[in-house]
Amino acid sequence: MSQNTRTLIGATAVFVGLVAVAWFLPNIMQAAGAISPWAAAAVVAVVLFGLFAVLWLRGRSTR
Repeated sequence: MSQNTRTLIGATAVFVGLVAVAWFLPNIMQAAGAISPWAAAAVVAVVLFGLFAVLWLRGRSTR
């Protein structure tokens, strides 16, 4: 498998995962917000940190 194919598969996986999280994030935030507003904020923080972590790890693996 060529390097371009592996890069495309990796980028597609990250994109699909990001779209899936973005699709369900409002429902997850409402469920967490029913418990506590701080829980909803924590969900957003975890999602944002996870996004940056995935992109950072992806960038490091391609170097």
